[in-house]
Amino acid sequence: MPTDAVSRPPRPWTLTALVAIVLAEALVLLGFAVFYAVGLLGGQARVSPGGALFTLVLLAAFGAWLAAVAVFLWRGRRWTRAAALIAQLFALVIGVPTLSSGFVVYGLLILVPAIAACFLLFERRVLLFTQPPSGGHRG
Repeated sequence: MPTDAVSRPPRPWTLTALVAIVLAEALVLLGFAVFYAVGLLGGQARVSPGGALFTLVLLAAFGAWLAAVAVFLWRGRRWTRAAALIAQLFALVIGVPTLSSGFVVYGLLILVPAIAACFLLFERRVLLFTQPPSGGHRG
């Protein structure tokens, strides 16, 4: 039996909830990328096809990156906490103006998961699970 499995605490439910939130955010971004691609292929970006293509690539790259963060967070890698926190801060930066612009439902759909993920990122059991065991490196 590997020493990593012996010294690692069991995976907490709070980590499972956090991974679910991050993975859902990744899937939403990838869904928007597909939506953008369909619109781009349908000719809806006549004014700025370059800008639409850039947005498409950005959405796809950020969605793929966030999906990778979710996978490695599930595995207990320490670096994923910082990556997930940055993603949540971006969500807060987008969610607050969305909410205050009168799009309450959309704003809440962005803000509620981001705030929940921020709390879960600093939950004690998540921190313990994503810390390397003493004497080891799981970075």
